[in-house]
Amino acid sequence: MEIALLQSGTLYIAAPSEPIEQGVIDPDWAKKIGEAFDRGSAAGILELATNTGTTDISPSVKYWKEFGQLFLSQLCTQEDLEKPADTCHVSPADNAIHALAESAPPFIGAENMTAALLTSLWEELNQFLLAEARPFSGTLRDFIKKRFPLWAHVGRVYFHLAENKKNTKAQAKTPFAFLATYTTHVASAARVQHLPLGAALKEYAGQKNKQALLALLKPVQRAAQESPFLKELVDSGKIYQPIAWQPSQALSFLKAVPQFEANGILVRVPNSWHAKRPARAQVTVQIGNNTTTRLGADALLDFDVGVCIDGERLSDAEWETIRKSDEKLVFLKGKWVEVDSQKLQQMLHRWQGAAQATKQGGVSFIEGMRLLSGANIGKADEDAPTAEWSQVIAGSGLASIIDSLQDPKKTGHEIQREIEAVLGQSLKATLRHYQTLGVQWLWLLHSLGLGGCLADDMGLGKTIQVISLLLVIKERRNSPVGAHGRAPLHQGQIPLPHLLIVPASLLGNWATEIERFAPGLTYRILHGSFLSREALESLPSELFSGVDLVITTYQSVFKMAWLTEREWGCVILDEAQAIKNPEARQTRAVKKLNAKHKLILTGTPIENRLGDLWSLFDFVCPGLLGSSAQFNQFIKSLAKREPPSYAPLRKLVAPYILRRLKTDKAIIADLPDKTELTAFCSLSKRQAALYQRAVEELTRQLDTPLEDMKRRGIILAFLLRLKQICNHPSQWLGDGAFVPEESGKFARLSEICETIAARQEKALIFTQFREIIPILHDYLKEMFHRPGLILHGGTPIGERKQRVDAFQQELGPPYFILS
Repeated sequence: MEIALLQSGTLYIAAPSEPIEQGVIDPDWAKKIGEAFDRGSAAGILELATNTGTTDISPSVKYWKEFGQLFLSQLCTQEDLEKPADTCHVSPADNAIHALAESAPPFIGAENMTAALLTSLWEELNQFLLAEARPFSGTLRDFIKKRFPLWAHVGRVYFHLAENKKNTKAQAKTPFAFLATYTTHVASAARVQHLPLGAALKEYAGQKNKQALLALLKPVQRAAQESPFLKELVDSGKIYQPIAWQPSQALSFLKAVPQFEANGILVRVPNSWHAKRPARAQVTVQIGNNTTTRLGADALLDFDVGVCIDGERLSDAEWETIRKSDEKLVFLKGKWVEVDSQKLQQMLHRWQGAAQATKQGGVSFIEGMRLLSGANIGKADEDAPTAEWSQVIAGSGLASIIDSLQDPKKTGHEIQREIEAVLGQSLKATLRHYQTLGVQWLWLLHSLGLGGCLADDMGLGKTIQVISLLLVIKERRNSPVGAHGRAPLHQGQIPLPHLLIVPASLLGNWATEIERFAPGLTYRILHGSFLSREALESLPSELFSGVDLVITTYQSVFKMAWLTEREWGCVILDEAQAIKNPEARQTRAVKKLNAKHKLILTGTPIENRLGDLWSLFDFVCPGLLGSSAQFNQFIKSLAKREPPSYAPLRKLVAPYILRRLKTDKAIIADLPDKTELTAFCSLSKRQAALYQRAVEELTRQLDTPLEDMKRRGIILAFLLRLKQICNHPSQWLGDGAFVPEESGKFARLSEICETIAARQEKALIFTQFREIIPILHDYLKEMFHRPGLILHGGTPIGERKQRVDAFQQELGPPYFILS
């Protein structure tokens, strides 16, 4: 099973979007989880976090289980557990939400995953917990014991590590101090009172309360079973007294902190240390510091290697101090720094060797992007850099470009002015603000020579953004452009036409939009509906001279092999999910196309199905995700990590995908109350033949003298016949076949509903003909993977409101057919 996410932030149980490697799930466990999610997202998350019924679960279930466990961990390690239960509120750890958002695995609705949404779910957990705690009259500690017995630890033991900053000779050898304390009660200042742990021996001995002492020390005993370092402190009795420590002892303590905290011990270290660790010396690799021009997959990026602390490069003398020190904690640059001279030297030697190998040109752009994201594609796990002792960062030039790709608002005023100047003259429409940002992003990709995916929600205007891009390219290809732009064409150089590939049902839509909004763009349609087969197979190249855009269909690409033999300026794929199957004939044909720039458009969230993601990126950014086998091996390695993290994959593809949702607050204010889009549907060959035959028959009948009433009757009868033929030939013929491929309307409905289903949205389908409803219902049920609803004249009146109410439920049926 899988946990899916709606745009609203609601989680629910769903069937997996693709096969998942997992064993047999305990049905009782699955039932409890399902019932919990029926009560709401927070109830489901907490049930997952606390129910240990099974471990063989899918990545999405495991992800939300860990999310809930992080929440409970933060709840149970709050400093003040003696406050009233009905005042509980849990704040996430620093950067925890952003890290969780980045590491999410692919699952249904993962495209909705943002740090803001996770923050909202975290707050939903707070409110759910608060509602449960309100009737409880005791303390938060008591509430946790009752509500989450496996998470509650009796007593609170604290381990404190402090720096001794006094400069005496004795203290120079032991610059750290350790002390274990325990909490006893709430002081008058509403703060938890701490006493040295050794005082507990006297306190509980005096009261002869052996059980209370055992309960207090239980977390320490459990942690000592996992940590040899702590076991030695316990066995020797040193745990009960203050200790002066050398740097090596302090480091051993720090390495065991996760084990301490996992068993309920609270740890305090110097405030200046991040995540309970001192700064760490790392080999830092900087890529693309001088990158300001065209990138593309064939670009080479400059490569610089050095040893740094918090981004500050070490001098030769400081590096020598590290090399000569036997300690793992060294005082450098006014602070304690964790080092490992042997591993640092290994990393430095490795990266310096890589830099030397690329000294003549630099590291390839694809490899550079993989290094930046941590995506170890095409290499064995043992060949991956050690993240603890090395880091790869983007240099100032490349970082600026990546920032602009991930946030179009950062593309710069120069690009904005260029686009506004061009579109103000040539586009016969006013773009909404987010559409202007989309054109800026597309133009930046084009200028850099990078492919990309415009994945805006259906209805947000992907078509007009691409038309705007083509206008900008036409205007700017003969003139200088901005900092990221291409050089102008040389004198006498003929500009290459662009190629747009669409489903046959969208040919009319694109032609209409171009003529309406960009009459200055010249285009030619290559399709059997407009040209004969002989003409299509023998078109001379001269026909494309002066043509800005050639429009054809996916099926036409493999029929007209000459399309792959010439070079194109841009190749643009609309409804790009048409090439999600890498083995399909039309996919292989499309991937042979030769272009300077490739762009795909889709409203379907491609990241949620890994096979689709690889196939689409194999077209738009060939090589970035490696071969299919390399990519599959990479995905398996991500799943095997502890904990599993898909952050490297998300970071790798994020700069190439621009998605805006209709639910985005920045978008909603810019949208009208309702957007109406007319979808034109091409007739299939069988439909066209039947339609033509009906028109000819109608003409013959109308050519004979007829009374007005009979004439009207004939016209109405033929209008009905033409509507039926346009729905599906079988509706008119009554043969019961209803082969989807024989209807242009069925094809277009499939394209629209595939996106709606993938986005977990809903569809209303109206039809004049009651007899076609069962066919539509079965057709859509396969597409949405569950049944929808039907309402027609024969539906009992008492059931009509029930069906409408059911459809309007967030997790209600996905489509509603009405006649």
